Amino acid sequence: MGVGSNLIVRDGGLRAVVIRLGRGFNGIEIDGNTVIAGAAALDAHVAKKAADAGLDLTFLRTIPGSIGGAVRMNAGCYGTYTADHFIWAEVVTRTGEIMRLGPEDLQFQYRQTAWPEGAVLIRAAFEASEGVPEELHARMQEQLAKRDETQPTKDRTAGSTFRNPAGFSSTGRADDSHDLKAWKVIDDAGMRGAMRGGAQMSPKHSNFLVNTGEASADDLESLGEEVRKRVFQNSGIELEWEIMRVGEPAPAKAKLADK
Repeated sequence: MGVGSNLIVRDGGLRAVVIRLGRGFNGIEIDGNTVIAGAAALDAHVAKKAADAGLDLTFLRTIPGSIGGAVRMNAGCYGTYTADHFIWAEVVTRTGEIMRLGPEDLQFQYRQTAWPEGAVLIRAAFEASEGVPEELHARMQEQLAKRDETQPTKDRTAGSTFRNPAGFSSTGRADDSHDLKAWKVIDDAGMRGAMRGGAQMSPKHSNFLVNTGEASADDLESLGEEVRKRVFQNSGIELEWEIMRVGEPAPAKAKLADK
């Protein structure tokens, strides 16, 4: 587990050991055009430290997560993905072996990788092009302003809820362009601002699930499933969750009939 973005833990909790890497895994090193970051390093910190060194990893600046999650989910923004800069990742297996994995091992795809079961990422290396530090920092400020203008950054969300659907070519066959946006098909299905319990599809950006104050995990997941159903009924498009959902539902309440 990184910093909890893109994650819903169901109300019944998780029957598992949860590993959250701490300060010993948040180092950031610069070696020429290579940036080596610990899995616990925040994406924003990596982007800023790289910019200080005149290296362009600006796409990471607005991604609210850590490097471990960025690699695991092939995080991206503004048309650039983690896979575009990835060199290698070091992981620890369940048997305690440290392994180095390359792009061919992870088989990057849109918002997913072929991750070895049970492996824990500890650090990763990225190649970055050169730039002028002042210009890189200015670009990141523009990206932050754009994000704040279009996304509910002040609300409690888990980030983008659904993956953008695959597009369709002129022949009608599915492709991987992802030019069609999840928020658009959610809007078309009339689900912008929809609510269930304390959960709401953000009126500002309808691909964000918002906890308005007292939402349970079930409120959030149930509203998300209702959105998927309505979108499919309206357009035939089956949205895929981008948020990871883990754990078990809350135990059912005892029946009063047992008195």
